Amino acid sequence: MAALGWLTPRRRSATARSVLAGEASAEAARKSTQDVVAKEPEFPVPGDAHAAAFFDLDNTVMQGAALFHFGRGLYKRKFFETRDLAKFAWQQAWFRLAGIEDPEHMQEARDSALSIVQGHRVSELQSIGEEIYDEYMAERIWPGTRALAQAHLDAGQKVWLVTAAPVEIAQVIARRLGLTGALGTVAESVDGVYTGKLVGEPLHGPAKAEAVRALATAEGLDLSRCAAYSDSHNDIPMLSLVGHPYAINPDSKLRKHARQLEWRLRDYRTGRKAAKVGIPAAAGVGAVAGGTAAAIALHKRRR
Repeated sequence: MAALGWLTPRRRSATARSVLAGEASAEAARKSTQDVVAKEPEFPVPGDAHAAAFFDLDNTVMQGAALFHFGRGLYKRKFFETRDLAKFAWQQAWFRLAGIEDPEHMQEARDSALSIVQGHRVSELQSIGEEIYDEYMAERIWPGTRALAQAHLDAGQKVWLVTAAPVEIAQVIARRLGLTGALGTVAESVDGVYTGKLVGEPLHGPAKAEAVRALATAEGLDLSRCAAYSDSHNDIPMLSLVGHPYAINPDSKLRKHARQLEWRLRDYRTGRKAAKVGIPAAAGVGAVAGGTAAAIALHKRRR
């Protein structure tokens, strides 16, 4: 932490939380694949053992936001009541209208969303995640991005999802797609029960880059030989880490940045408007609640 001494206390604290979140996510990702390694094919697979691919999830691998669909599933299973939606909707509206990541409001939103799962068992959320994937996510995987991930796998490389979504749901998606594993936001648990707190902060922006860096160190990867894919300018720190960055379905800021640096671009959306489905990643874990509010409103309009 000595290298952070030049930063203001607030900036230093935020950077430390990003590092903590990244390291926790990398540790969780490696633990989740320990059993999978033993099941790998017995025959050798050609490829670069020091290279891997890192894929953002929302609007890169999957249409829309995983947290939005996760929130729909939790509401359907009565994890929270309709009366909670007014507060959640206000918190989500703040992010949309203000357009900034205000620490106080973000913390309030995260605390509200985390209270939903507080006291529930990790195994329960993992099981529910399997159901939610089948209900809302499976049909929303972009075929083009899925093919890119498979190409890396076919070359003998490991492929990781990197997302602000809860690591439990991220690992479900990775497993269903046949990927190596997932880096996601880690919620604190004690004896298998959620405490209602995060380890560090949501895996968003700089925290994603820290997670990829930590995983690369642990796995012995050469980042200059790795690839990363994302749709969002918030992931520029992660994309800048690797030797082969790709802008997939990019937002306007990432598109401009990618063109300036001659990064490769691919767009699987129909029409140039290609509006994002779901909610802003900046909301972090609090987006669970805001996304759920939107889902319920949509459901009522369709009745």
